[in-house]
Amino acid sequence: MIQYSPSRRDFLRIGAAAALTTPSLTFARADEAFGGFKCGAQSYTYRKFNFEQAVKKIAEAGLPYAEFYSAHVPQSSTPAQMKAILSYCKDNGVTPIAFGVERFSKNHDTNKKSFEFGAALGIKSFSADPDPDSFDSLDKLCEEFKIAIAIHPHGPSGKGKHRWYSAEVILAAVKDHHALIGSCLDTGHLIRMAQLGEPLDPVQQIKVMGARNFGLHLKDHDNKKKTDVIYGKDGGVLDVLAVLKALKEVKFTGSISIEYEAKADEPSADVKACVDIIKEAAKKLG
Repeated sequence: MIQYSPSRRDFLRIGAAAALTTPSLTFARADEAFGGFKCGAQSYTYRKFNFEQAVKKIAEAGLPYAEFYSAHVPQSSTPAQMKAILSYCKDNGVTPIAFGVERFSKNHDTNKKSFEFGAALGIKSFSADPDPDSFDSLDKLCEEFKIAIAIHPHGPSGKGKHRWYSAEVILAAVKDHHALIGSCLDTGHLIRMAQLGEPLDPVQQIKVMGARNFGLHLKDHDNKKKTDVIYGKDGGVLDVLAVLKALKEVKFTGSISIEYEAKADEPSADVKACVDIIKEAAKKLG
């Protein structure tokens, strides 16, 4: 594989080519099975597998989209590597739609390199953990690249709570910034907030963010055993139908990513069970 440092022109050319070759009709039909939503997997679910294996497993689960993380698609990928990544995804019927979770700082040049990478990958949003002083830079980059910054709450963190732990905290920080800066709420981490005595309802949190919902990590969590579970099973509390109704109410056009952190050695059976639950809920949307 050719090894050289990619220029901005190289990355943007690859991203433009990917956009032209995406089989939009095929994906539109795939979306119908999920109530019109774009549903995929966060590739961290398959963190014990390499990129090719992860893509295969996402496809085998019946999911047409992927939110990749850095171990599967490094930001250091050369244009030649990126071309191979996109080709492999296309061959397996999986399209990259998001990337993260990524930190952003006030360093505009570093941030811009991330956005150039995102454009090459063809994504619509970064799930993100931005520093509070990064927003002036992100305002400019969201406008230039039309890629959303979707801030990801991580619930309990260490002895306290993550800096972006709720929709209210996120919205207060972004409301006066670019319209493409919002959230990628994580239903599992919202549920985990009950461990700190501050339970957060995913449905209510989606409604708080409104038009600034750009992504969603869909997971359920058993707070007693402190493990992810299949939606509504084994101590889980997530109401998938209510979540989909809330997304529909706020006219959500972002991506839903199944993220399953349990059974890392082989999560496929549980992921497929989650897919079936989403599809059944979607049938009831009307």
